[in-house]
Amino acid sequence: MTVTGSFDPALAGSRWPGADFIRQRAMKLLDGVVALWIFAGGIVLIEPSPYEVMFLLVLPVAIVAGLGLYRSTFGLLAILMCFTPFALIACLQVRIAPLNDALIFTAVTIFLLLTSYFVANYVAEATEKRFRVIMGAYTVIAVILSIIGTLAYLRIMPGADFFLRYDRAKATFKDPNVYAPFLVLPAMFALQRVLLGRAWQAVFAAGVYLVLFVGVFVSFSRGGWGHFAASSIITLALVFMLESNARDKVRILMMTLIGAGLLVVALGGLLSMPQVGRFFEQRASSQNYDTGETGRFGRQGYALELAIDHPLGIGPGEFSRMRIVEEPHNVYMSVLHVYGWGGGLMYYILVALTLWKGVGTVLRPSPYRLMAIPVLATFSMVVAESAIIDSDHWRHFYLLIGLIWGLSTAIRNDPRAATYRNHMLI
Repeated sequence: MTVTGSFDPALAGSRWPGADFIRQRAMKLLDGVVALWIFAGGIVLIEPSPYEVMFLLVLPVAIVAGLGLYRSTFGLLAILMCFTPFALIACLQVRIAPLNDALIFTAVTIFLLLTSYFVANYVAEATEKRFRVIMGAYTVIAVILSIIGTLAYLRIMPGADFFLRYDRAKATFKDPNVYAPFLVLPAMFALQRVLLGRAWQAVFAAGVYLVLFVGVFVSFSRGGWGHFAASSIITLALVFMLESNARDKVRILMMTLIGAGLLVVALGGLLSMPQVGRFFEQRASSQNYDTGETGRFGRQGYALELAIDHPLGIGPGEFSRMRIVEEPHNVYMSVLHVYGWGGGLMYYILVALTLWKGVGTVLRPSPYRLMAIPVLATFSMVVAESAIIDSDHWRHFYLLIGLIWGLSTAIRNDPRAATYRNHMLI
């Protein structure tokens, strides 16, 4: 196993009679606190969010438990270390936005990068077990939030307005456009189990997929709709080409036809409601805030001009206090003026390296490819959607990065080309 070092009480000068007992207890506790941390990722109403607070519990438990650190994940640590000074320098460039707000925003970004590094090493060390811990907690909170969002949209639950924004479901997120993409990853794992799992597993997974599909739909996020649909197509195509035999292919084709029919029926049922139908027609058509100098694409041009003129950046929150009050909604433009040219370059490297590692994990036969397919399908579409939205504070974006780096490390350290498939279906 390629480990650069793990926590050892003897090396820290803390070899005392209870050290081994404490470490063993921490090991047993670690998976539980990680599950609570992932669960907290579905509650993002303030910054710092409960997700960041819970990580302050996860990190010391992981250190005491002796979590291993892998050489192949050092790229993430290097990006974090290079990104931090550029981002802090950009913070100091703010002129209108409060410096405290800018510092908090940047601190959250750095913190989220650290969570990616943690997840990569956490998953690499005991991949199958820990991947199930993460996806189990993620799926539970995603299904709960999808049900809450749907019930709130239909206004058949108390306090429905709290879980809506502009009459669109957002659950416990600030914005429907963040809530919808959050639901995609567990839906992709459910879809994969529908395609390859045993009959009873496929039926249960189909129910999960349908619940999450409806949750995304009632967010009325056009980016979320496209993200869900494209990730589903990528997952289906990769499973069909890489992980299925002739018998599986026939089943997948049949399940695809049946599933598409059921989704059309579900969609038709939703659109039959007059309010839903009118809102869908409105959201599916071109929006006036997409065009013009102050529209989405006009703002992106202005953001690029600012970035070119300010190599050190202008800092977080500054753009919306200048000539145009709304953010550019393009993370590849935003990172240049929020974190400066250096910080923006580190962000580009992070995305490019993660995509490269993700593609590598999927193309290489391994026991972990079934875990990698839904993760890559989801991450690649987050990368694409980021051209029309600011995703640099999406908690699940950094989780996806950590999962891909962790899986890439696991594949390098495990010489097996395959194993019993049902063991690796999440």
